[in-house]
Amino acid sequence: QVQLVESGGGLVQAGGSLRLSCTASGRTFSSYTMGWFRQAPGMERDVVATISWSGGSTYYARSVKGRFTISRDNGKNTVHLQMNSLKPEDTAVYYCASGRSLMPLAPRVVDADYWGQGTQVTVSS
Repeated sequence: QVQLVESGGGLVQAGGSLRLSCTASGRTFSSYTMGWFRQAPGMERDVVATISWSGGSTYYARSVKGRFTISRDNGKNTVHLQMNSLKPEDTAVYYCASGRSLMPLAPRVVDADYWGQGTQVTVSS
C-alpha cells in the first residue's frame, strides 16, 4: 500500500514558477514509477510527467516539455514537479500518482493505482 500527499500548489501569475512535492509512505515507493497528472474543470485527467523508479527515465506531455521537470528522492520518499514559465492553460488540480503497472515512458491514467488528494494550481493571465 502506498499513500501519497501533495503540497506546493497555489496561485501564480503567468510566467511564474511553482514547485509541487509529493511525499509517499509505504515500502514499495522506491520500486514504483511515479507520476504527476492534472485535471482541469470539465476535462479528463491527463498525464503531465512520469519518472522511473531509478530516476533514469522520464516522460513529459508535449504541452509541458521544456518547462516542467520531474525528479525524485527515494531516500526521502518524495517526488517533485518544478514548473516554470507557467501559462493560464496549466491551471488544474495536480495529482501525484503511482502504480505497479504505471510505465515511465508510456503512462496511462488507468495504470495508476494510488493517488494523492490533489493540489490546486491556478495561473492568472
